[in-house]
Parts: sequence; structure tokens; C-alpha cells
Amino acid sequence: MAAIDNQLQAWLEGEAARTGAPRATYRCQFTRDFTFENAVGVMDYLADLGVSHLYASPLLRAGADSTHGYDIVDHNTVNPNLGGEAGFERLSQALRAAGLGLILDIVPNHMGIADPANGWWQDVLENGPASIVARNFDINWRPVDRALENKIVLPILEDQYGKVLEMGKFRLSREGGAFVIHYYGFRLPVAQHTCAPILSLKLDDLRRELGEESEPVTELLSILTAIGHLPPPTELPADRIAERLREKEIVKRRIAALADSCEPFRAALDESIEAFNGVPGRLETFNQMDGLIEGQSWRPAFWRVAGEEINFRRFFEINTLAAVRVELAEVFEDTHGLILKFIADGKVDGLRIDHPDGLWDPAQYLRRLQTYALAAKYRTEHPDSCRNGNGETLRHDIADWLDARGASRAEGRGEPWPLYVVVEKILGQDEPLPLDWMTEGTTGYDFARVADGLAIDGTNRRAFDRIYGHFTGRQLWFHEIVNDSKRAIMALSFAGELGALAMQLQAIARRNRRTRDFTLGGLRFALREIIAALPIYRTYVTTRKPEISPRDRAYLEAAIGEARRRNPRIPAAIPDFVGDTLLLRNLQDFPPALHREMIEFLAKFQQIAGPVMAKGFEDTALYIYNRLVSLNDVGGRPDRFGVSREEFHAHNADRRRCWPLTMLAGSTHDAKRSEDVRARISVLSEMAGPWRAALGRWSHRNAPRKMIIEGQAAPDRNDEYLLYQTLVGAWPPDSPGSEGFARFRARILAYMQKAVKEAKVHTSWISANEAYDKALARFIERLLDDTRRNPVIQDIASFARHVAYFGRFNSLAQVLLRLASPGVPDIYQGTEMWDLSLVDPDNRRPVDFGTRRGELARLRRGIQAGDLAALADELVGTIENGAIKLYVIVRALDLRRENEALFAQGGYEPVAAGGDLERHVVAFARRHGDDALIAVAPRLVATLTRGQERPPIGEGVWDDTWLRLDPALAGNAWRNIYTGETLIPVDRGGTASLPMPAVLSHFPVAILVKQA
Repeated sequence: MAAIDNQLQAWLEGEAARTGAPRATYRCQFTRDFTFENAVGVMDYLADLGVSHLYASPLLRAGADSTHGYDIVDHNTVNPNLGGEAGFERLSQALRAAGLGLILDIVPNHMGIADPANGWWQDVLENGPASIVARNFDINWRPVDRALENKIVLPILEDQYGKVLEMGKFRLSREGGAFVIHYYGFRLPVAQHTCAPILSLKLDDLRRELGEESEPVTELLSILTAIGHLPPPTELPADRIAERLREKEIVKRRIAALADSCEPFRAALDESIEAFNGVPGRLETFNQMDGLIEGQSWRPAFWRVAGEEINFRRFFEINTLAAVRVELAEVFEDTHGLILKFIADGKVDGLRIDHPDGLWDPAQYLRRLQTYALAAKYRTEHPDSCRNGNGETLRHDIADWLDARGASRAEGRGEPWPLYVVVEKILGQDEPLPLDWMTEGTTGYDFARVADGLAIDGTNRRAFDRIYGHFTGRQLWFHEIVNDSKRAIMALSFAGELGALAMQLQAIARRNRRTRDFTLGGLRFALREIIAALPIYRTYVTTRKPEISPRDRAYLEAAIGEARRRNPRIPAAIPDFVGDTLLLRNLQDFPPALHREMIEFLAKFQQIAGPVMAKGFEDTALYIYNRLVSLNDVGGRPDRFGVSREEFHAHNADRRRCWPLTMLAGSTHDAKRSEDVRARISVLSEMAGPWRAALGRWSHRNAPRKMIIEGQAAPDRNDEYLLYQTLVGAWPPDSPGSEGFARFRARILAYMQKAVKEAKVHTSWISANEAYDKALARFIERLLDDTRRNPVIQDIASFARHVAYFGRFNSLAQVLLRLASPGVPDIYQGTEMWDLSLVDPDNRRPVDFGTRRGELARLRRGIQAGDLAALADELVGTIENGAIKLYVIVRALDLRRENEALFAQGGYEPVAAGGDLERHVVAFARRHGDDALIAVAPRLVATLTRGQERPPIGEGVWDDTWLRLDPALAGNAWRNIYTGETLIPVDRGGTASLPMPAVLSHFPVAILVKQA
């Protein structure tokens, strides 16, 4: 046994040493229009680009009409719409042939339930709480409304149930020996114990036609008797569930056999089904269907009731995505079998975990994921090991080894995990990622925030406050908008969940005589106010670890304190009790038998707080507070106005210390607008005066294009302000009147229609204001009328082109920082050249890989020719076509490939600048052993060049500005990878320095590599 232990120990250490962490990733969104076969065709391009891994959107079977892959219906089948298992095998082979790995996005939190292909959900609908997979979903079978006990509320109907029923929208049909009700694309199975009325409706007719003693009639009577003896779905002892499962399938086979063998019975059954379907206009004909539906374990309801009555946990507020209880070991195994096989077979090298805050216990999940993945890989590589006879023992030993390794994480040493895993965690302001999570970090929203912030001129904050307030006619405070939005979301979309949580808390309160009189309404109010005030998505207390960390305690206490301050008239005893319960300070006031229930209450609180924050912050407040919308992205902080270089360097240093392999993002599939659009809008922060003047001109000229709705001009000034920023940021190179401009106009209209519905101020997805929607569409169409007589278009185009000139340098700076900073840079599909996409689905349009492939080949020829300075000059001169961005990426990725240790393990040191223009320089050094580099990027280029459209290059711009070199960096020459130039440090007052006119003599960004 000791030898086996040594073998496992050695194997684990080897796995950790050869971690599959990528150098750089390229994110692809797989759809019907971009399948495995399409991806195979670009593998050579990605390899030539220089990434190490394809980073794929979910590839498991999703809903038939899915455009994103997150509505998984079968966790153990490859999506047939993308090419199925055979297509995935070809992709795997192509990846290996190109020397690339695969990082796979997976969805552990929820499943799509609208598609009948979800066998689990179909089983639960048919069998209710007696389903063998009922525990897989988070369903409250005993909701507040006892009339819904043991039923699943399905808010899928277009109107009130009675109206839908009487319009004949429910259609009963037979599938062999089973019966199904269809409502549009929804398949609603009929429980076998309720189908007797269908079978017996024409029984007397059959008796007359075939005779009482005929074999078909006798068999039918026997089937009806068997149905009568089926255990109902509310009988949950294991033996009764097993009996129900067995006997109902026998009944189905008998019905099918009788229908196949007896034409009169089959005809009678068809007549029965038709009778159940009713006749529109004859209300009494729907009584039978109504009775049949009433007997099911599902209850169809008007979609508007979802917020109050839905009794299964959803993904956010999406009624067709049901939460999965992956915290249960058996559910984890059932949902991860195929993924673990891919890992064991070497087809998947790492994972991206979607929405970890939806998990009951993210730390436990990540530990289990690492454990099971290692166990699966070990058993594949060592099939003869005696450990394979006891998988639980193997996993236990691996988990212990992982826990020991995790101790170094707690000390901030950042040793890599064997399986590369990143999480889609959105961090609040100054919120650290929990160190006990077995992950390499996040998907990079946090990096995008600080990198974007460097392009904001913080000195103009007050000017923009005045511009925004004056234009909209009101002073908006982001913190207040978030709080209001979260409370509104809880009232409209999460009222049922909040009510159930309050009832759970009331049941606890009643166990103590000092708290038993707290009303349900008072507790619900206090919970709502605390959730609204919570500044992060959630805390992480679990039954596994029932203690409040200092991190969680600080956030909870801040939220409780704010809730008290906002509501001074509510009796202090109620928020005090709620706060003490959330902080586990009153456990001693309740019997020990209740302690687990109190901790489970806190866990449920956490699972509600996350989606409320997501919907209130991301999908509401970010569309209302529009002061400078380049700040309004996932993980962003719109209330702040810029990030200092010191803050940027501090983030990079902390990431290098604790999360050196975290992902670094620019654009993502969830972004509100692409990195290039954000970079352009950020230029406005340097142009307060011209921006104010432009707003005045445009709003004055466009005023006649508005409509008056209930005495108010529509669209309102806030939506108009958002529109102008969006136009400036996304303005295309196409001329008005062209086909390309027509597509742009349609894209802007679609974006703004989504934006105002997400904001929920005048209209929404749930309650559309058709008059406002029409006014907005009319305004945009008239504004972007592409006739040459439209002076506003010419004015906006001229202003946008001027902004775009400087925005391109912002983009180049940010992509360089992403490629050189500690972490793993990701490139979102198509953004290796200029990409002016907006929020999805705009950012999931097909990518023109042909153009990118051609430009890359041209750049490779230029690089091979060796005259990099000439190539750099050419690219600066043709900056509009985007090849310059591709060049910045290609050269940096080549360097990462040639110096993996420098980027993966190198230290991080800010490099200071000197001179009057030093605030326009961002620079840092990476060092590992004898290798070193210095990354240099400009910032606030419009101010740097005094608003002149000239690149931030050379003497005429940088004048007497320089980089101060640490003594350890002073004694060597430095080669610029973009221009091929060699720079020698010069002495400046006793300090070695590199003059900025030399560093950026030909090219707007630089990576300088130390020469031996």
C-alpha cells in the first residue's frame, strides 16, 4: 500500500508540475453557423496567431433553438447541432494537430427545460415528487400557496390559463402508450395514474361494438384496474416509487400493444383524444381537459405570475432555465460524467465555470471538480492500479492532497492546481476572490475594469457630472439606482423566492419567545432591504463550513447598517434579529436541533442575493446610469471615474502574487460593448468641452424627431444621451447610404430597444410600452436617415471619426497591457482586429476569418522580411484597417511562446516615468532569472497630442519624457519587438533612463526585451 501511495503522490506532483494552464486563449462562440467543422477550418489560423488554447462556449447538448449553448438539456451528450460526437472528435484531432489545447465553458448550475429533449425535466413533470430525479432540481414542493403543494408551477402561458384553455391551445396526443399535452413547443407529459378518463371515455361504445367479454375490452378493463392501483406521486417511500416506476411502464406497453392490435380501440382512443381537445366557442367541451391538467404534477400558468408563484429555483429570472442541485454528489456525477471523460482522455485541458455564485457552495464544488478530474485521469492512465477497485478511496486521497496544497493558497503563494479552472465570478469593488477556491482565478472582468479605467481622465469627473446632470435634467446617483433596481427586481421577479425565504425565517423566529411575534411582512421587508444594500453578489457561508469569514462579516454588517439607516422608522428589533441570524450571532438563542436549519436559511439567502444583484446591477442599473458608458460593463464601477496607474499596478502585483494564471479579458460574450467601442467612448473623458457642445447641437437638431407621449418627449433625455455615446463609440467606416450603414442602423435600433427594456424605466421585457418603443424606433430611424440632406449624420460622423482616431490608440494600449500583464490573456472572436460590436446578440455575429487570415499572412511575411520599423510605420499609416491591432497581438504572443517562464512566473514591477508628460505613460517590467521585459503604453492620447490627430510617437509628442530604470534593469540594451530597434539606457541625473521619444519612435506601444 505504501508503494501505491508513493505512486499516487508522485503522479499528483507530476500533474501539478505540468499544469495545462494556457499561454493565451481565443474564445469562440459555437452556433449552428459556427460548428465543429467550421472551427476545424480555423485551427491553423489560431495556431499561427500564437494562442495556445481554443476557449469554447458550451458544447454539450442544448435546446434545439439555442444560440448560445447555456440552456443544456443533456449533460452527457455532445450538441448534435454543432456536429455531435463525430464532429467533436474531428475538432479534437485538429486541435492536437495544430498544437492547441481546449478550455471548455461548462454550465453546472442549471438546465434548459423548454426543450422536450431534457429527459430529467420530462420525468419530473410526469412523476412529480416521486420522480427518481426530483432531487436533481431545486423545487419547493410545499410552497406558500398550499393549493400548489406537490405541483410545479410552469409560467409558460401567453395569457390567463382559462383563456388559453378555451382557445384550444392545449392539444392532447398519444405517444405509444403514453399521453402528452402540447402547448406550442412545450411537451407536458400526462401522468399514467391520471389517464383513466381518456381510456374510459369511449368504453361503453367499445363494449357495444366488441362485446363485454371480448379480449380487447377485457384487456382495457384490466389496464384501468392497474392504473387504479398505481401509487400516486405523493407516496415517496423508496419501494412505492420503485413500484410506480415499474408498473406505469408496464401500463404504457399494454396500452400501446392494445392500440396496435385492435383498430376499434385505436379509433375510440383517437376520438377520446379529440374530445379532450375541445371545440373553441363551446366552453363545456374543455372541462375534461381542465380536469386532466388539474390532476398533473405540473400547473401551467400565465408567464406574468412567475415572480410570485414559481416554485423552482431558476437561473436569474429566466423561467426556462431550472437550477440543478449539483451540490449533491450523485447529481455532480450525473452532470459531469462526459466532461470528466474528456479530461481523462486528454481532449479538454481546462474549464471555465459559468456563474459560480449560483452554486450552493462554490468552494466545495471546485474541490470536488479537481478531485474527480484527477481521479478520472489517474484511473485512465493507471487502469491496472488496485486503487481503481475503490474510487471513493482514490478520491479521498486526492482530496487530502489537494487540501494540503490549498494551504499555500491561503498564504498567498499561488501554486497552480493540476486542472486549469477559471470561474465567471464578478467581483464587487475591492472584493477579493476567496483564497480557498481551487481555481486559478476569474474570467477577467476585473482586469478589464482596471485596464479600461486607465483611459479615463479622472480630472474631468466633475465636468462630466455637470454635463450629464444638465443634459438629463436630473442628478443621478449610481449607488441609489442600484439599490432601487434591486428592490424593484425583488418585487417584480423574485417576490416568490423572497416570500419563501421570509417564511423560512419566520419559522425560525417562532422557536424563540422573544422573536415569535415578528410578522412575515416585517421580516420580508428587512430581508429585502439588506439584500438591496449588499455591495457584493453574495457571501459564502455553508453547512460544510458554518462560520462567517472576516470578508463576509464586513460586507454583511455594511449591508445591515445601510438597511437600518435607510429605514429609521422600522422597529430596530426586526433588522437586529435578521442581522444576527445572517451573521450567526444568535445560534445560542435557539435549540441545537435548529442550527442546521438556520445555516441553510443563510445559504438560501446567499442564493437569492446573487441573482438579485445580477439583475439589479448588470441588467438594470448599467442601462440607467449613463454618465460615461465605457465604464458600464460587467464587473464595472460606473460610479468611479477612471483608475490611477497606482491602482492598476497594485491590481497587477496582487494578481501576480495570488492569481498568476487568472484569465485577462477585453471583450467577452457577456460584454455590453466591445473593448474597441469602450476605448472610443473613453476618449470623451478627455473632451468635456467638445462633448458638451456636440450634445447641445445634436439634441437641438433632433428635438423635432421626438414624439410626445403623455406630455413627455420620447425618447427621454437619458436614453438620448446613451444613444449619442453609442453612436460615437460604434460609428462604422461605412458611408451613409451604403449597405453597411443600413446594417449599422438596424444594429443600433436593436441595441437601443434592448437597452431601454433592460433599464425598465419606460418599457421592459415583461411590460412593454408600445408607444415608447415606437417613439424610440422612429427617433433612431429619422436620426439615421441616410439621405445626404441630413446634417446631423454628417456632424455625428465627423465627431465620431475624430474620437475614433484617439480611441484606436486606447485599444492598442489596453491590448498590450492585457498581453503583458500577469495572467492569461484572452482574445474574443474577431477582436484581433477592430471590432465595434455591442451587447449580444450583436457580438455573436459571424467572424470574417478570411480577412483576418489574409492580414496575418501579410504580417508574417513582413516580420520574416526583417524590416520591422518599416512595417510599423506602414501599420501606423493604415491604422483604420485594424491590421495594427493584429500586429500588436501577434508579436506579443510570439514573445509569450518564446519566453513562457517569463510570463507565467516572472515578477511584476511598476516602471516610473519622468518629465512633464509622465502621467501619459503606463509602464511595468516583468523579470524571471536573467530574462526581462518592459511593457510601455500611452494613455490619455487626445490630451497628450492636444487634440491633434497625430500618433503618440516621437519627439514632437513626447518631448522631454523618459522611463526611470531600476538599477537591475539599467545595465543592458533593450530590443523593441515591434520595431526591431535597440535602445541603450542613458544617464539622467544619476538615474538610468530610456527616453520616451526613442521608446515610441515608430510605434504607439512597446515591449522592450532585455538583451544579453
